[in-house]
Amino acid sequence: MAMAVPAAALAAPPVALGIFDGWGAFRDPATPRCYALAAPAATIGTPRVKAYASVGYWPKSRIRGQFYVRLSKARAPDRELRLTIGSRRFILTGNGAHGWASDPRMDAAIVAAMRSAPSMSVESGTPDGRAIADTYRLRGAATAIDAAALGCARLR
Repeated sequence: MAMAVPAAALAAPPVALGIFDGWGAFRDPATPRCYALAAPAATIGTPRVKAYASVGYWPKSRIRGQFYVRLSKARAPDRELRLTIGSRRFILTGNGAHGWASDPRMDAAIVAAMRSAPSMSVESGTPDGRAIADTYRLRGAATAIDAAALGCARLR
């Protein structure tokens, strides 16, 4: 008699494509998707969730270079979510502890800015009026983003 195996048990874990300074590149064959991600180098206050920034690729959905950030704390719904990379500023959309670019053009501009700046910061405010500020070092980000793009180049 055959035993039933849960689908989650059959799913392969993400494959590391490389670690580049503080940034990692991974391929998730189950989805399939590839992504570059990093944890913040500095956070103001005590984090409530594990924060990270990522740039993702979903070849089957034709999504390339999509920026996403999970904040260290949930932001207030009425507070702006600002991403600063070098001299560039972007107003992200999202909810709670989640933020992303408003469209593919903004994704491309964010990734381009990430390639030439030493750091980026994401700032907003919590419902109780406290500041949210997560800062990321960008050394290794361009290489990790490229590795993620190449890791999904053949997947369609």
